[in-house]
Amino acid sequence: MPRQEPAGPEITRLITLLAKLPGLGPRSARRAALYLIERRAALLEPLAGALAEAAARITSCDICYNLDTQNPCAICADPRRDPATLCVVEQVSDLWALERAAAFSGRYHILGGTLSALDGIGPEDLTIAGLAERIAGGQVKEVILALNATVDGQTTAHYISDRLSEFDIRVSGLAHGVPVGGELDFLDDGTLTAALRDRRDY
Repeated sequence: MPRQEPAGPEITRLITLLAKLPGLGPRSARRAALYLIERRAALLEPLAGALAEAAARITSCDICYNLDTQNPCAICADPRRDPATLCVVEQVSDLWALERAAAFSGRYHILGGTLSALDGIGPEDLTIAGLAERIAGGQVKEVILALNATVDGQTTAHYISDRLSEFDIRVSGLAHGVPVGGELDFLDDGTLTAALRDRRDY
């Protein structure tokens, strides 16, 4: 006898979709679905409305590829941002992280990933050509390659640095090393090596 689902198809679909979110497996998705259903008026209905509005309004910025409800995005349209400094990141989540830190007042360019021979991702699969076009416009004086300290991230950084060598601009990268509040005993070998290599004067 086939096993019967404990809930109707609508609830089962909700659980299935929630399980596709990062960090949520089937069990966590069931708990989340039940939590939403039990708080239908306070959570489920507002969430459904927010998701519908986001799906209808959110678009990709034609300039930097950020996600926003306007095009160009709020960052590209902000006259207070420095157009001469461009920070290149892998994903939108990296832009959000830098904005949370409130340490950067320039503009961004989102690559959409990194070069990866194993995954078959080449330069044409990223927005590197769009980056070169922006720099060719003449406004940009420095490009900060804020890519993750992974093999693919550093490979991508080297490729972009070579690609931009034809332009009269500064190409820099983030320093990698000891984080603020970090204790040496808890750091991995790669972080310690980078910290020593990128040491600064006092």
